[in-house]
Amino acid sequence: MKRIAILGTGSFAPEKILTNADLEKMVDTTDEWITTRSGIRERRIAEKDEVLSKFAHGAAQQALERAGMDPKEVDLILLATVTPDQPIPATSCFVQHMLGATHAAAFDLSAGCTGFIYALSIADQFIRSGKYRTVLAIGGEVLSKYTDWTDRSTCILFGDGAGAYLLRGEEGERGILETALYADGSLSDFITMPGGAGRYPPNVKEHIDARLPFIKMRGNETFKVAVRNLTEVSLEVLRRHGLTPADIAWLIPHQANTRILGAVADRLGLPHEKVYMNLEYTGNTSAGSIPIAAAEMVEKGLLKEGQVVLSSAFGAGLTWGGALIRW
Repeated sequence: MKRIAILGTGSFAPEKILTNADLEKMVDTTDEWITTRSGIRERRIAEKDEVLSKFAHGAAQQALERAGMDPKEVDLILLATVTPDQPIPATSCFVQHMLGATHAAAFDLSAGCTGFIYALSIADQFIRSGKYRTVLAIGGEVLSKYTDWTDRSTCILFGDGAGAYLLRGEEGERGILETALYADGSLSDFITMPGGAGRYPPNVKEHIDARLPFIKMRGNETFKVAVRNLTEVSLEVLRRHGLTPADIAWLIPHQANTRILGAVADRLGLPHEKVYMNLEYTGNTSAGSIPIAAAEMVEKGLLKEGQVVLSSAFGAGLTWGGALIRW
């Protein structure tokens, strides 16, 4: 049976580190308050002249190198992000050029923190259909450029960086087993950035003064919906293959919040040591968090061929989804 196998993983992050101690000097907060509510102690932050394409390119290049593959073999580049370099053109086109992937089509997709799961599902369909053989799925953000650094409830959460999977159709058992995608636009105001586009254009002073081009969240409401939907979509992709949480080697979730991830693990009956978390030093990198975490696990030798790995994510839209993979 043809599966969509992961031939290589990669990640790339800014060098600049912003610690909780640094944030204590910027807003009314403490290290204890931040770690208790989020589990985050530090995050990587882009410099003023750094944009997403730099990090996406670095992650994609590493994935290609680990797979021993030439960029010209890539048929399609999918970039999941809500923080592109600019509105036009798609940032994936910049990445295509930087890589020298001259035979690849490229487009961006926006599904909030669930973006990378959406990218995996789209890549799966393109390869299964026979349209393309090799796809680069990238997730990445520079959320710091859209963060309100006066809002202590949100500025503590976000970090920058990108991760990538190099995917290819191969015969065998390893690869993507199942994906599931969902959205509920009636809850779109739970996680939002109102300004910066057609509704509240970025060139209007009143919109800037009202701090509309910044991320806003309804944290308490989001927490409850996230735990429920992440649990349900995880069970769904497992059930479709006759599996249970006990069959999982690893849960590699979107790195949102340790309390959310702990609650999901408890509902699934998963030991917390099977849930990989690195948000303590990366922060919430939105669409970048799952591939960044997986690339780190590969470097540590934690992911073994044949292991069943579950990833799930929840984000702006609201969107949520899950992916079941035999590594």
